[in-house]
Amino acid sequence: MSNFRVGGDVGGTFTDVVLAGEDGSLAVKKVLSTPGHFERAMVDGMAELLREQGVGPDQVVEVLHGTTAATNAVLQRLGAVTGLITTKGFRDVLEMRRLRMPNIYDIFWDKPAPLAPRNLCREVTERLNGKGQVLTELDLDEARSVVRSLLEEGVTSLAVCLLHSYINPVHEQGIAEMIRREFPELYLSVSSEVLPEIREYERTSTVVTNAYIMPVMASYLRSMTDELARMGVRAPLLIVKSSGGMMTSRMAVQAPIHSLESGPAAGVRASLALARRLGIKDVVTLDMGGTTAKGSLIENGEAHRASEYEVGAPISTSSRLLKGGGYLLRIRAIDLAEVGAGGGSIVAIDSGGSLQVGPRSAGAVPGPVCYDGGGDQPTVTDANLVLGYLNQEYLLGGSLKVNREKAHRIMEETVAKPLGLPLLEAAYAVHMVSNATMARIIRAVTTERGRDIRNFDLIAFGGNGPVHAAEMARSLGIRRVIIPPVPGLFSALGLLESPLEQEGVQTIMRPTASLTDADLERLWAGLEQRVSAALREEGVDLDKVEYSPMADMRSIDQAHELTVPAPVGPSNGQRTKALEEAFWQEHLRSFGHRSDQDPTEIVNVRLVARYTTARDDLDVSVDSLRALYRPSQGKTARLAYFGRESGSVETPVVARLDLSERATPGPLIIEEYDTTVVVPPGFSVRRDPLGNILLE
Repeated sequence: MSNFRVGGDVGGTFTDVVLAGEDGSLAVKKVLSTPGHFERAMVDGMAELLREQGVGPDQVVEVLHGTTAATNAVLQRLGAVTGLITTKGFRDVLEMRRLRMPNIYDIFWDKPAPLAPRNLCREVTERLNGKGQVLTELDLDEARSVVRSLLEEGVTSLAVCLLHSYINPVHEQGIAEMIRREFPELYLSVSSEVLPEIREYERTSTVVTNAYIMPVMASYLRSMTDELARMGVRAPLLIVKSSGGMMTSRMAVQAPIHSLESGPAAGVRASLALARRLGIKDVVTLDMGGTTAKGSLIENGEAHRASEYEVGAPISTSSRLLKGGGYLLRIRAIDLAEVGAGGGSIVAIDSGGSLQVGPRSAGAVPGPVCYDGGGDQPTVTDANLVLGYLNQEYLLGGSLKVNREKAHRIMEETVAKPLGLPLLEAAYAVHMVSNATMARIIRAVTTERGRDIRNFDLIAFGGNGPVHAAEMARSLGIRRVIIPPVPGLFSALGLLESPLEQEGVQTIMRPTASLTDADLERLWAGLEQRVSAALREEGVDLDKVEYSPMADMRSIDQAHELTVPAPVGPSNGQRTKALEEAFWQEHLRSFGHRSDQDPTEIVNVRLVARYTTARDDLDVSVDSLRALYRPSQGKTARLAYFGRESGSVETPVVARLDLSERATPGPLIIEEYDTTVVVPPGFSVRRDPLGNILLE
């Protein structure tokens, strides 16, 4: 009996499910998401796919899941009533934030309201100094009284973040033990357990956000587990982290903060695997779904990772240039930029008469106008349908009928007439404005980090990425676009590539020159013991775990640090010097200069533990494609509009398997079950031996 693994990625509009057999077989299913109960789409899509493939639930050995549950809770303010306990005199840390604004010229901008409002932020008597020494003992009776008062205010989830607890957690542990013993009904997040790192505001913001989403994630995963059990699936449920690794469902309940960029991270993992197979090292990715678009950077064969991330802003990013619009999180995450621009993004005319695309989305319900699900506001998908880019009768291989006439009428009435433009020009304007919006996220992960975007290939995926990728690449100066197999479910495929991962961190704040190789090895060994204990609790075979030591470093005169990997191989007494060299090399890449004369310091030491089960690399071969898709049945064509210069062109419509390794000039439209690839005039297209579509 063959075993199967399931990857399921839940998005705001569609849910993608992939079934992979140990024999290399692959089956996919794309269904509309179910807002309010997102787990239902995942479970129903999985059940339908198993039934279609004749696979029994007992043959499923692993369920890997990317979820937006935590992200949606923050964006829609649907989290728990959250309280905060902190050191006396530091109640207002969330209100004070950092002096950062996403747009310094917007006089009407207001900072987002704290997830723990000020009336639910309480102080306790205690104090440590910066070395972790106790200056004032904890008043535990006072802390107990504070917890009772917060319960009376309706608090269901509590964050505890005391001053300098990252270096000495004794007072936090005392409060935590009391709460778990006397108030077990409370969800509890403790900063020394969630984020034992220096920086008061970042640590407080992170642990409060963790507390805010913890009940939501617990409920979501409990429901998901129950539904899987009802299906007869007993396999472990793993959740992808923002860093691209996996965590068990138990870990996800305790630290849901790590799942905030769950699905997008899986797409980057898949892109990384594809780039390695293609032998290319420098890639920028575009993941455009129904609700958002995400961009990331792969350089020198490695995905960029960030130590900070901001969620809930108009553009979510780790960029140092775009901070202040959301909630700052100190978590290790794949370096992503995200904006509300997807196929379901609503098109409107603002008060100044200008065209606006997003960030509001029609989502899965009611969806774009053309889905005929009750939507009456035009979307990017409706514009693409009007332009002739999408099939005029159906999507998803015929399972989703479209109402072409309704889309044309709404676009004409609400967009074309107010703009004073012909319908096709108005729809093309929507297409190009959405491209310009997404170009922001590509620049955020390249140009704003000192990289020349023209040196990178673009991997485009998601249900809508291949529709927009070519024209966006043209505007950015990118020479080649790669459309992988099964692009509309590419993130779900990436789940199958992600290893189980656990991270440990310790703040040391030591000059690099004061540390010996033995000091560093001792620090990393301590972290290894800590993360190994956590993995052992999950039943992980530690003999199959790989450990990656790192350090957060900075020049002593700097305020922020860069994370650099520790040199591999024997130290030979030179590890600290090699670390310094690695830091200055990264400093040169990021900021354009280095200053070897300046002394450096190590702020934090880190260790990432990865456990990868015996699994093949993500490999969607041409043979696999033949099982998923068929060549087109005869030659077809339709009129497609490519702007004023080219106008409406009778454009051939083909399938991926119709393409050869010889270049074919555009315009061309390639229709697939899960997406549509638009090849505009001026581009050529071919299929490589691995089945990828290449636009050049």
